[in-house]
Amino acid sequence: MIRTAKLFDTVKVNYTGRSEDGSVFESSVGILPLRFTIGTGEVVKGFENAVIGMCPGEKKTVVVQPEDGFGLYDEGLVFEISRDDVSDEVEPSIGMDFEMVDEEGNVIDGVVVEIMADSIVIDANALLAGKNVIYDIELIEILSPGGHRPARS
Repeated sequence: MIRTAKLFDTVKVNYTGRSEDGSVFESSVGILPLRFTIGTGEVVKGFENAVIGMCPGEKKTVVVQPEDGFGLYDEGLVFEISRDDVSDEVEPSIGMDFEMVDEEGNVIDGVVVEIMADSIVIDANALLAGKNVIYDIELIEILSPGGHRPARS
C-alpha cells in the first residue's frame, strides 16, 4: 500500500514559491529539502494542505489564496512616523527594511514605502500579504507517521 502524507506527519519536500508574476521568492531546490510537520503551523496553511494526500515522489503545483498564505493586506499595518523618531545615523530609502518597537516593547518589522520632509511611511505587512502565491511542491519522503498531535514540551 502506498502511504500518503497526513496531518502530523513529518515530511521532507522540495519546493519553489513564486508570486503571480512568476518571480521566485523562495526555493529549496538544489539547496536543502524543507522538513516540517504537517499541522503545526511551520509553513503557511495552503502549503500544508497541498502536501496532505501526496505520495513520496509526487509533484504538484498549487495556487494559495492570501487567507491561507501570507494573509490579507491590512491598512492598519501602515504607519507614518516622524523623522525625529528615526536615528540620525539612519538615512531612510524606499524599500529599506525598517524595525520599530511598539508601546508594549514588541518589535515590528516593516519596509519604508514613502519618504516625506518630516515623516516616513512604513508598511509592516508581509511582502506577499494580499497576494496569491504559487508553490511547486515535490514530496520527497514521509519521515515519521502522524495521526496524533505531537506532545508539547
